[in-house]
Amino acid sequence: MSARAKLAGIIGWPIGHSLSPALHSYWLKEHGIAGGYIPLNISSEEFTVCVTALAQAGIAGVNVTLPHKQAAFALAASHDEDAKATGAVNTLVFEKEKIHGLNTDMQGFARALAESLGGNAAKAGPAVVLGAGGAARAIILALSRAGALEIRLLNRTRARAETLATSLKPAPVRVIDWAEWREAFSGARLLVNATSLGMKGAPTLDISLDNLAPEAGVVDIVYNPLQTKLLASARMRGHKTMDGLGMLMHQGAPAFAAWFGVTPKVTLELRATLERALAP
Repeated sequence: MSARAKLAGIIGWPIGHSLSPALHSYWLKEHGIAGGYIPLNISSEEFTVCVTALAQAGIAGVNVTLPHKQAAFALAASHDEDAKATGAVNTLVFEKEKIHGLNTDMQGFARALAESLGGNAAKAGPAVVLGAGGAARAIILALSRAGALEIRLLNRTRARAETLATSLKPAPVRVIDWAEWREAFSGARLLVNATSLGMKGAPTLDISLDNLAPEAGVVDIVYNPLQTKLLASARMRGHKTMDGLGMLMHQGAPAFAAWFGVTPKVTLELRATLERALAP
């Protein structure tokens, strides 16, 4: 790799499950860009020092995943509108001595949802969101922006869900106890798992879809494995589904553009490449 090559990467803890290196390497090759994208396994305690060092080293920027999205927001000197709205950053752009924070999760989810379940999926009826982390925050705001009139939020720790719902006003969020998921599913037209439950190496999401209407769409933002237990159950019941690969690809495109100056396309060939990368 030449001295003029641009570098970017992804920071998480852990980071071994991430498909982002395969995603961005595909685009770098497709556009003939001399550069690289590397995974960085960095703990919360080391995050600020490491990001500061990376910025000073002259790389273009990094994606940020669990558990660092709020820390990245705090570290950035400036933010785009979606980062301000969510209070979370998933993309850092290093501009000379300044660190700029972006949140591309909102547009990534919205584009993937419209592509997979149709442009009216958010406003077809009540939506249920599981989880109260950075991803859930972005998803709730994306659903609200797309016209959702009722968003039912469930999290194992109710207090965290209450805090999130309060911070997102005037988004139409109603908190429901995790144990009351059957009630939450009643009449819903969209279910979104925004937790890490079901991810490779994590506990499964242990809920039944029996109380979910057949016409409801089911979304799992987990992409490793591509077919989670939730999605397998949903498909057996005949629900339209969306896995996490669409959101990954669509949130990655604006980050790539910010670092490398080219807006890449999300294509079926790209998806097939990533599916092969996930194969055992």
